[in-house]
Amino acid sequence: MGPTFRASMNWLHTWSGVVLGSLLFAIFWMGTLSVFDKEIDRWMMPASRLALPPDFSYETMRPAYLAALAAKSPSVLLLVPNQRNPVITALWRGPDGSFAQHLFDPGTGAELPDQGTLGGSRFIYPFHYSLNLKVLGLGYWVVGLCGMMMMVLCVSGVVIHRKIFVDFFTFRPERKIRRATLDLHNVAGVLGLPFHVVISVSGLVILFSLYFPSSIWAVYRQDARLFGREAYGSYVRPPAKRAADLISLDAIVAKAKSVWGQGEPNYLYVFNPGDSASYVQLNRASADVVSNISYVAYVDGTTGELLSASRPEKPAALTQRFIAGLHFIQFEHWTLRWLYFVLGLAGCVLIATGLLFWVESRRDRHRRLGRSGARVVEAVTVASVTGILIATLAFMVTNRALPAGASVLGVERGAIEVSVFHLAWLLTLLHAWASTGRAWIGQCWMISGLASLAVLLNAVTTGDHLIKTIATPQLWSVAGVDATLLIAAFIAIRVALRLARGARPDAASLQGADQR
Repeated sequence: MGPTFRASMNWLHTWSGVVLGSLLFAIFWMGTLSVFDKEIDRWMMPASRLALPPDFSYETMRPAYLAALAAKSPSVLLLVPNQRNPVITALWRGPDGSFAQHLFDPGTGAELPDQGTLGGSRFIYPFHYSLNLKVLGLGYWVVGLCGMMMMVLCVSGVVIHRKIFVDFFTFRPERKIRRATLDLHNVAGVLGLPFHVVISVSGLVILFSLYFPSSIWAVYRQDARLFGREAYGSYVRPPAKRAADLISLDAIVAKAKSVWGQGEPNYLYVFNPGDSASYVQLNRASADVVSNISYVAYVDGTTGELLSASRPEKPAALTQRFIAGLHFIQFEHWTLRWLYFVLGLAGCVLIATGLLFWVESRRDRHRRLGRSGARVVEAVTVASVTGILIATLAFMVTNRALPAGASVLGVERGAIEVSVFHLAWLLTLLHAWASTGRAWIGQCWMISGLASLAVLLNAVTTGDHLIKTIATPQLWSVAGVDATLLIAAFIAIRVALRLARGARPDAASLQGADQR
């Protein structure tokens, strides 16, 4: 491997990281949190902190179906409660055409109060794969570009590090910031290398139909329905315009299970509700398999007749669903889920230390030459790393601080939380630009304060303090979020103190030293 090739890889690795590193950090951070999006939902939605009844009947979901029918929605998605999300979740289109989420008690079927928040599954999780940029699907394309560049960074990183596995066992935190940062970058990179490659590739595979539509067009001539039938076993029929009641949901599930042999559904998707041509799509839960989608069945809503059933059989579909399952990790395996979380944090550390090393290695030279490049990158890096952590914590603090049904100038509670997130993120950028050299310290202290405040507010507003939640099995997810917040606060304090001890002289002192 010649020096020219290695130099080219070094250039590619450096500038790919500098240009897209901030976006990559945001995507990895939100993806890491999404591993526990349902647990974050329960923390942010106190009414959902219920116990799953041992003898759950699918007929308990009928009030949710009737509510959607009353709203004249053309379809309603009913998510079956499980251990991670023990409430009945119903989604149907409102008068404005957008999907509205409603929660129902799994024991009684009664509708729970509106929680007034998007929570983890409707804000943090979509942010991970779309940046919540919906115009022209721009967010999907930006995330796809970042996913490809993450693969480039992994490959070029291996090429430019001649002693990559030796570097894995070399971490010297007592050395100067620049050397310690590079050591940490190498350790995080080698530790999570297989994970980073798999998670980047699988993210692209999940949205292959968006990124590579020509492969579908070449075979199906843009016939999306034919592709859906062959790839996913989809079934569609129009309404008959004649009113009819939906038969027992337990009977519908029993018909689907007679095809599967075993396993419960994870959702019931009712189309044409209240019509004689209504039908229900059921998907077998993948809690015991890696693959994201296993069996799909369509059952007539008025007769209980099996309309269609399929299972993935074609190699391409099987491969795509297995890879998607690796990314989504919806199967029940708590050890692996925590491993994903830790490796996701390792990815965040990898990206952050790469950006920080670039800044540290160029700060003095850019200052002497009168360039602002290092300062700009440092400000963006601070806002991208500690800034998005502060924004996320501000989002959670706002959730616990606002009373139910709160609104400001007509802006509803959920929109206020999102606005606070973006405003806090912007303020961290302004703070980073104004506080050259000490922004990291100040924002670490802010992380510590907000994380502690979130735990305190949860205890005050719900009564579910950490001692109570640890002692109550149905509240362990809430305890996990609180405990993670306290650990984050502790780490932020340690980092702030470490940075304060090794703080660089301020700009005035450096200028005076140069003059001497």
